[in-house]
Amino acid sequence: MWKEENNKLTRSFEFSNFVEAFAFMTKVALLAEKMNHHPYWENVYNRVEIQLSTHDAGDVVTEKDRKLAALIDDLVK
Repeated sequence: MWKEENNKLTRSFEFSNFVEAFAFMTKVALLAEKMNHHPYWENVYNRVEIQLSTHDAGDVVTEKDRKLAALIDDLVK
């Protein structure tokens, strides 16, 4: 579940291995590029941490972040 804290939406995802985590990141990258809204993220082995905020709105959470978060959630359903 996404948490809103420090003007960011954050969520951690865990997969069974690195390949699955990387495949997920590839799918997110394609969504983000299509929206021209790119996340801050970190990946270590099977974990992916994502932070969303809208830079051109002053680094706060906007509807753009909520929309991308919902699309990301759809990928892991």
